[in-house]
Amino acid sequence: MNDKVVAADPTVLAGLDNYVNLPAAQQPTWLDQDEIKRVRAELAVLPPLVFAGEVDTLRKRLAEAAAGRAFLLQGGDCAETFADATADKIRNRVKTLLQMAVVLMYGASMPVIKMGRMAGQFAKPRSSDTETREGITLPAYRGDAVNGYDFTAESRRHNPERLLKTYNTSAATLNLIRAFTTGGFADLRLVHEWNKGFIDNPANARYESLAKEIDRAIKFMAASGVDSSELKATEFYVSHEALLFDYERPMTRIDSRTGTPYDTSGHFIWIGERTRQIDGAHVDFLSKVRNPIGVKIGPNTQVADILELIEKLDPNREPGRLTFITRMGATKIREALPKLVEAVRDSGALPLWITDPMHGNGITTANGYKSRRFDDVMDEVRGFFEVHKAAGTFPGGIHIELTGDDVAECLGGSDHIDEATLEQRYESLCDPRLNHMQSLELAFLVSEELARR
Repeated sequence: MNDKVVAADPTVLAGLDNYVNLPAAQQPTWLDQDEIKRVRAELAVLPPLVFAGEVDTLRKRLAEAAAGRAFLLQGGDCAETFADATADKIRNRVKTLLQMAVVLMYGASMPVIKMGRMAGQFAKPRSSDTETREGITLPAYRGDAVNGYDFTAESRRHNPERLLKTYNTSAATLNLIRAFTTGGFADLRLVHEWNKGFIDNPANARYESLAKEIDRAIKFMAASGVDSSELKATEFYVSHEALLFDYERPMTRIDSRTGTPYDTSGHFIWIGERTRQIDGAHVDFLSKVRNPIGVKIGPNTQVADILELIEKLDPNREPGRLTFITRMGATKIREALPKLVEAVRDSGALPLWITDPMHGNGITTANGYKSRRFDDVMDEVRGFFEVHKAAGTFPGGIHIELTGDDVAECLGGSDHIDEATLEQRYESLCDPRLNHMQSLELAFLVSEELARR
């Protein structure tokens, strides 16, 4: 790779540090300040996880999606954990995303940008700083980047050393992703192989039928003398919520070609619904880096809010720079989203619009599990497409929490997961995820919606 990224220079990056003067929500409480300073200094000289050239390529791809010529598929764990960063689990997530991308690409006849919530999604915002069990109050679990899930004082202590483990685990995850997607595993001629290892179900049977059609198409291309070398590998990008300044700031480096800062912790980074205050530290910090930026917006978002975010994060109206990730809820999207889409359309801005149909549909079951109803997830996706069709704008992607494993965390779907099933196969430490079959089912629905455009 020709582009060179050098360690952050405090004088060159001085503008980035304006965030320290602004309110910063959802930050850990480090008890040992000398320890966090040491960790930040160590992170600042470690190799970048991603490179400026890769980030620039992604921005171009996202610009195509914003213009209606491509579609973004973004998915992965609610919160990655160190324990689950195994080869098998990473492979299954990648396989699931590859399968979903094939369904979307074949059904919609459109390029699909593949992006994982992977190699960095180790921190989570929380609604409360503390958690109380049986009269004992401890710090809330904020993701493996900050503290442990076990309900003990030592586990729940905010530990800066976990930021270094976040980096090392992200590096190992990204290395495996790159091996899978460029080393032959993602070859389109192996679409049947991606189905192996998953349990038999209606979604997999439907996928297998589509794979046979792809086989015939590839054989026809080969017989016609078409070079299929481009089918052997695929681009795959990684993303996470840029939540922790003690990780994101040290990972920000200067690109020697342009002298501009890139957050090298991931290709695409986003600001959450809880941290998108226009005068807050997160919006200010991310406005200074060259990465494509996402912003989560919920049903209470006002037109003024979204127009101010555009001015702050994308003042030059750069194609591919800004993505709005809507998380409205199935019962609210058709009412809350139109005014935002229409206002942005009328302003002349062209951000990429994608839907997160997961976070607005949370419920707590009678037996105490955080869950989501698969029918609500599907309905929010339909509502997202309906709103954009009415506004004459492009529904450019989906952002979902998923796993390639046979878990039971979201109710419904073809395997009819009920509350009793949750007790048997619930594994998430944070929010419920779609399992492999539900993810494929969703991909077929989105493919059909795109085909109807």
